[in-house]
Amino acid sequence: MKSKLPTLLFFIVASISFNASAQKGWINLFNGKDLKDWNVKISKHDYKDNYANTFRVENGLMKVSYDGYTEFDKQYGHIFYKKPFSSYLLKVTYRFVGDQAKGGEGWATRNSGAMLHCQDPATMLKDQDFPISVEAQILGGDGEHERHTSNVCTPGTLINYKGELFTPHCLDSKSKTYAGDQWVTAEFLVLGDSVIKHIIAGEVVLEYTKPQIGGGSVSNFDPKVKVDGTLLKSGYISLQSESHPIEFKTVQLFDLAPYAKDKSKLDKVLDRILKE
Repeated sequence: MKSKLPTLLFFIVASISFNASAQKGWINLFNGKDLKDWNVKISKHDYKDNYANTFRVENGLMKVSYDGYTEFDKQYGHIFYKKPFSSYLLKVTYRFVGDQAKGGEGWATRNSGAMLHCQDPATMLKDQDFPISVEAQILGGDGEHERHTSNVCTPGTLINYKGELFTPHCLDSKSKTYAGDQWVTAEFLVLGDSVIKHIIAGEVVLEYTKPQIGGGSVSNFDPKVKVDGTLLKSGYISLQSESHPIEFKTVQLFDLAPYAKDKSKLDKVLDRILKE
């Protein structure tokens, strides 16, 4: 009979490695294997109905695909991580691929986003187009025009920019344009209802404060959920399907909640993880 000791040692080492990783604060929201930790809400469909297999995992990538659609027909979709967060650094590596789905809006070409401080997806109505949230907009270049990525848009929300309430729907960052199918890594630093920073290649390309419920650019929502003026201290994170295929290689989060009330500890942690 073979000894079980090597197997036991393997699990002990694996457990130690996992705990060490957890202590560092990083969480792989996307595990590279499946979508078991995620829930889908697509407009015109019920919650958790992954219509036409829009969101899928292939070759270790989370893919947003439309090969099962005959017409996009404003079926905007979002895939939500299973639990909310308040203060964190989100890191997303993505690339746009292929052609836009038939019937997609012109503005949605090479367009997606990481939605921050989202409402609970279970509270979204069947025909609601976007979750009430702050959108860290992801854009790909079209090969001709300047097209910044890591912008902000505000479906059902408002932000403060340079000390004043910002009411237009979207605000461009100062990032460069990323065209083609290259991988791009975007980071989003979210500190409750105080400040949100968009970071590309180690540079803060956009910064704003006091995210709150308000404004328009969201349709068919439950009015009991949209209480204007409510500061957004926490919420769910989701990734978009807006008619152009996109792939996500990594979706990682460093939970900063344990440090949020101690500025010196927070600054020390941020100084370290922003260099990783």
